[in-house]
Amino acid sequence: MPEIQIPFNKPTRLGKEFDYMRQALERGKISGDGHFTRLCQDLLRRQTGAGSVLLTTSCTHALEMAALLLDIQPGDEVLVPSFTFVSSVNAFVLRGARPVFVDSRPDTMNLDEKRVESLLTPRTKAIVPVHYAGVGCDMDPIMEIANARGIAVIEDNAHGLFGKYRGRNLGSFGDMATQSFHETKNVSCGEGGALLINDPRYAHRAEILREKGTNRAAYFRGQVDKYTWVDVGSSYVPSDLLAAFLYAQLEQASCIQHARRAIWNRYQRELADWATHHDIRLAEIPGDCEQAYHMFYLLLPTLEDRQAFIEHLRQRGILAVFHYVPLHLAPMGQKFGGRRGDCPVVEALSDRLVRLPFYFDLSESEQQRVIDAVRSFQPGGAQGLKNLQYALRAESPARPESGQPQLAKFVDQREVGMDGGDGLAPLLNPADMHVP
Repeated sequence: MPEIQIPFNKPTRLGKEFDYMRQALERGKISGDGHFTRLCQDLLRRQTGAGSVLLTTSCTHALEMAALLLDIQPGDEVLVPSFTFVSSVNAFVLRGARPVFVDSRPDTMNLDEKRVESLLTPRTKAIVPVHYAGVGCDMDPIMEIANARGIAVIEDNAHGLFGKYRGRNLGSFGDMATQSFHETKNVSCGEGGALLINDPRYAHRAEILREKGTNRAAYFRGQVDKYTWVDVGSSYVPSDLLAAFLYAQLEQASCIQHARRAIWNRYQRELADWATHHDIRLAEIPGDCEQAYHMFYLLLPTLEDRQAFIEHLRQRGILAVFHYVPLHLAPMGQKFGGRRGDCPVVEALSDRLVRLPFYFDLSESEQQRVIDAVRSFQPGGAQGLKNLQYALRAESPARPESGQPQLAKFVDQREVGMDGGDGLAPLLNPADMHVP
């Protein structure tokens, strides 16, 4: 197998990260809520317009805090897109909620706002729109429905920092929003997140939940003479070392976004004719959205084309990856009643989506190599079949009597969500193929 020379992702590093981490060490406090944590929270508040911001150890933990703040109880229902990372639903399932899976729009892969109202019941407690690829959901109708019914909205904005919908920042519409600073995100500290609180009713309790259920934050502000256990909670506070790394990136957010915009636009410009010629769809950005430039994806004609395409690039030292397995078809999703046919758009498109290498310091020459490799791929032709057969021969421990039954076995595994979600485990490395 050729060595990967152009990875799918590289963590961004701009120069001041280690300097700020050293400063945190010199200050003598590297646990949570230190100097750099406060700097990050203040800067994020200005950048997003949120009423208050709390750094967390991950976006997953920010979502868990949101579920606690909404007092989610067993029997409550939460509407979530089927096409999302598992954290979007796990946070609410942990509190006993039943997820209600919503199909996607075919243009943006976002939650289809036209399907929301028909899925509401008297038990619906929250709607969780996910701004897929940093392109905003159609928030106006979602908010109109939620406000009319008294239903909370939690924006999962893991992909969407600095994106906008109709001139407003993503993450500013719902009662709360969550951010991710995982290493694959535009701005990163390896692992980290934030809870953005737009409804001030939740701000005070959020501090308590984040500090293990104590009023420790009030104590450090001098508002109480000692702190104690006052509510449920957990340890959601990141180290100030991580905050120091993150602050260096938040300071340079405009530089990061400028570079990513140029990379995205070049992919779009140089692949458009090839995509049209081969009936391959590129991402669509609605006119009322300003995207966050989080990813660049393609929709290949078939699952077989996608797998052959990934192998075609791998043979040229380039790592491309696919994305989510529909949650309603995953083993856990089926336990909550998910069935094939519930979300036909997701089921039709998720098998065909593939993401190209996309990171801050992807050089012009590296991107040209990716573009040339992509344009040399012919979907549905002899080349695609040859690539797939080569991979089956090279990676399968025992070659089957014919390629087709073995491929059918892989596809069947993919449909039920086996092998860590990629379903072609003997062909492709699950650790490389499925990222948040």
